Amino acid sequence: MLPTLSDLRTELYRLGFSYYPSYWTTGARVVSLANDFSRIRVKLPHNWRTKNPMGVTFGGSIYGAVDPIYVVLLRHRLGDDFTVWDKAADVRFRKPGESTLYADVHLPNDEVAALRDLGPGESTDRVYDVELVDGDGECHAEVEKTVYVRRDD
Repeated sequence: MLPTLSDLRTELYRLGFSYYPSYWTTGARVVSLANDFSRIRVKLPHNWRTKNPMGVTFGGSIYGAVDPIYVVLLRHRLGDDFTVWDKAADVRFRKPGESTLYADVHLPNDEVAALRDLGPGESTDRVYDVELVDGDGECHAEVEKTVYVRRDD
């Protein structure tokens, strides 16, 4: 079966995201992206580029792997009528990363609908949590992102 135009567009976006220079340097890659930008899966390999001198995954790579995710998803789903910016972040390292880590992010339709209900000029802060887990599902880090969203006039 031939891929649809939407499939091709999403795949090009996924590749562009993964190889955008500032994201590429984290060592992470976007391995899957839903056509509607509601889900994204990030892979952070444990290799020479992502290890610190102690041989575990560098904290900067862990944070950098998920840093732009919510802003990108929200910006794409809300469109040009909204301003979306990172406001704050908190990283909690639970155990050293000694293998490839994964982050699965889901942005539910009801969350997007609630943000679309903002009136012109209204803004809100949203807090999102994402875990970076190993292949067995064990959490190595938790990242809390606070995102500012404003409906433009």
